[in-house]
Amino acid sequence: MMNLPESIQVFERGWLSSNNVLLVDDACAAIVDTGYATHAPQTLALVQSALGTRPLDLVINTHLHSDHCGGNARLQATWPCRTVIPASEADAVTRWDETRLTFRATGQTCERFTFTGTIAPGARLTLGALDWEVLGAPGHDPHSLMLYCAAERVLISADALWENGFGVIFPELEGESGFAEQQAVLEMIARLDVRTVIPGHGAPFTHVAQALERAFSRVAWLRADPARNARNALKVLIVFKLLEVRAMSFDALLQMCDDAAAMRAAAAMLEPRDQWPRLLRGLIEELAKHGGPLRVDGARLVASGA
Repeated sequence: MMNLPESIQVFERGWLSSNNVLLVDDACAAIVDTGYATHAPQTLALVQSALGTRPLDLVINTHLHSDHCGGNARLQATWPCRTVIPASEADAVTRWDETRLTFRATGQTCERFTFTGTIAPGARLTLGALDWEVLGAPGHDPHSLMLYCAAERVLISADALWENGFGVIFPELEGESGFAEQQAVLEMIARLDVRTVIPGHGAPFTHVAQALERAFSRVAWLRADPARNARNALKVLIVFKLLEVRAMSFDALLQMCDDAAAMRAAAAMLEPRDQWPRLLRGLIEELAKHGGPLRVDGARLVASGA
């Protein structure tokens, strides 16, 4: 793959799962992020195909959104691999607090997993016979981390930088600061010498300056009207759920908006509760336009292609 050492293999995944980054050397076979729970068999098959008879030794999570750690349990059940997570999430995982871990807040699922160690900004790792620095990347998620290899000028950016944007700024939905942190992370990336970015979603890319320019522009656009972040969050969470379950009733979606704290907070930023049916119908109409990711079939919402 473009400008990447042979010891790095990227499994580019589709919707529901984050990309998985496999780093292999003589001492360790490690994977960064493991996709969504319903895709865990695919994740396992990809890793097994790449490693052959060799076991997986290490799982590393950049952050614990369900699309990045949903394959952890399946991989742990297959191999006695070590697992390291962001240090600030250790207590939530130990207690398996699904509220703090955002699974309930987003209406998503994750099979329970364990961990054997933690990492935090400033840590150094050797993966794929390369030295990596762990960098903090709050904004999209306050606990999120990135991995940077200065020697190869490679950045595993998770959801802090994509070729066209970045992940939903979830803290802002909860009344916490997130836009300023996202801006600061982008400024930090701009100071690094990066040739190739391996994002959490989408193909690796080398046009880093252009991607940063788009990301800076998007932060400014969101900060100018935080309701834009809320609308985007609702759309993302609706599409995610439809792609997971393939079809659901409008009433079930409305109930999900009440039950899932992130959706509830986003909707409350946009309309009073009695207007949520109208709000959701408007978003669904937008998502169904021009061959969008979902379609309306009577009282049911159906994922496109289902």
